[in-house]
Amino acid sequence: MIRSSIKWESDGQNDHGGAMKGASIDSCPANGGHGSHSYSKNSYYQKSSVDIVRIKIEEEIKEKFSTTNLISSSSSSSNTIRLADLGCATGPNTFWTMQYIIDAMKSNLKSPCPNSPKLSPNFQVFFNDQITNDFNTLFLSLPQQRDYFAAAAPGSFYGRLFPDSSIHFVHTAYSIHWLSAVPAEVRDKRSAAWNRGRIHYIGAAEEVVEAYAGGFAADMERFLEARAEEMVGGGIMVMICLGVCDGVSPSQLPFRILYDNLAFALIDMAKEGLLNEDEVDSFNLPMYITCPKEMRKLIEKNGHFSIERIELTESATWVKENIDIRVWINHVRAAMEGTFIEHFKKKELMDEMFERVIRKLSNYPEEINEKLHEKVQLFAVLKRKEDAFLN
Repeated sequence: MIRSSIKWESDGQNDHGGAMKGASIDSCPANGGHGSHSYSKNSYYQKSSVDIVRIKIEEEIKEKFSTTNLISSSSSSSNTIRLADLGCATGPNTFWTMQYIIDAMKSNLKSPCPNSPKLSPNFQVFFNDQITNDFNTLFLSLPQQRDYFAAAAPGSFYGRLFPDSSIHFVHTAYSIHWLSAVPAEVRDKRSAAWNRGRIHYIGAAEEVVEAYAGGFAADMERFLEARAEEMVGGGIMVMICLGVCDGVSPSQLPFRILYDNLAFALIDMAKEGLLNEDEVDSFNLPMYITCPKEMRKLIEKNGHFSIERIELTESATWVKENIDIRVWINHVRAAMEGTFIEHFKKKELMDEMFERVIRKLSNYPEEINEKLHEKVQLFAVLKRKEDAFLN
């Protein structure tokens, strides 16, 4: 999973991976290590959700991923297929995903003619996340038996990460719904989008919703532009993120119950003097949940990808059963805790905060199970067009 969300200020040079002067971090990588609140120990829900589209990804590779053509169109003459997992976190999900994708690619190489020469390309996987991601844990966990060469690609995926026309397959799961930054208007007390008393746009004023939507559109514009320059013509990109049906009001999103109770816990702690009230008022989660119509519009605006598939997928297996609230919040904590610590500088209060959230949510077991059964994710498969290179 998780997002590569750093807002960079350029010094005026072109945005090709260099000339970055400073970074404002609004969201942080998932928890590292292998402790009880680590992402490596609390990411089963994400794996279960992504698992339901595995067959669809394998179908797209079988039908549309031409290994020989893609190698010949690469800027390098080496016999290498290059893949990137953007927002890889610390494993194990990224290793599982990359392996089944490569297995699908290798199955494409089997020639129906027994006397035909067998292609044996190399596979290279770039694992990307923020520069502060726990890459040590990631690579210490790297499977010894694997069919690829591994490399790190640290940095924000809202900018360039790789050379021109060098990547054949891009995968990103549960990452691009994290914004590069909280919209500036939401931070500004003088703005109509000032979001005091809430930590997200869900259930907030229309001005807040519009600010978040604008931030997501700007981020996706940069994301798609960077990928278009990095990918070879005919390359495939798979994007999986939180999603919502077209036309659904943000106030009706199923995760509202989580964000509301996170906000209530923070407000209570501020009233008790455990947290600074101004810091609570200024805290907002930099995350946006898009719909197929909105995503399609942004992709078409970019113009360098054909949309091979875009849809909302069914709920994962885990939400078809009753939710264990503590297990669920442990997953939330593994993904979000760093963002809270970065803002409040109170690591010692995280146990208290998340315990309060668990207690609050425990009062609504039926509502939680009803709401989370509505959970959907957006699944999109794009193909890099064989057009002129971006200028």
